[in-house]
Amino acid sequence: MIRLLMIDDDLEVLNVNKKFFEDKGFKVEICDKASKGEEIAKKFKPGCILLDIMMPEIDGFELCRNIRKFSDVPILFLSGKVSEEDKLLGFEAGCDDYVEKPYSLNELYARINAHVKRAKTRTVVTERNTVDIDPFYLDKEKHKLFYNDEEILISNKEYDLMLYLAMNTGKEITFEEIGIRLWGTYSENDRRNVMVNVSRLRKKIEDATGIDNLIETVWSKGYKMVGLKK
Repeated sequence: MIRLLMIDDDLEVLNVNKKFFEDKGFKVEICDKASKGEEIAKKFKPGCILLDIMMPEIDGFELCRNIRKFSDVPILFLSGKVSEEDKLLGFEAGCDDYVEKPYSLNELYARINAHVKRAKTRTVVTERNTVDIDPFYLDKEKHKLFYNDEEILISNKEYDLMLYLAMNTGKEITFEEIGIRLWGTYSENDRRNVMVNVSRLRKKIEDATGIDNLIETVWSKGYKMVGLKK
């Protein structure tokens, strides 16, 4: 059973969503005060969190950053703030997904299941394995990215993105393929989410190494990883 925490100042929305997910077999906790969200997250220990952005007292970005100090649980923002800047702020705060309002509850259900499934696979310890992208490498056991043995700090979602591109080096990967890989589903609204995640990953790599051409843009189609070590 998936334990789902939903935080939103709109109690009507919370109750509608609560009934939907309880009917799907989830154990659901709701919270309409962001100031209590962190405390409830610690006590309830959810498998996934749905988080609004525009709330009184503290906003969703700040609450997400606070939760990230003690938990790697998948966090999905549900928001009507849909600019690229807003999405970038969301991913920088530590979210795993950014879903635009209005949204389909069935699509949201699929996204949650995909995120929870991937989060569980990260906890499984397998024999050490690496993917080399000279002069980088990905440690598949530790879920980390290294440059000449120096770790580049990236989020779980950025690691998943980097690994997927690296495992398909030299191939043109579409926005849709990346979206389905990262979130389990895809719509045209997700293209910006993909672009924001790639942009953030590129910036972290460039800031740490000065290398700015590891991930190439395939115009109007998607991206391509270059330089895989043979």
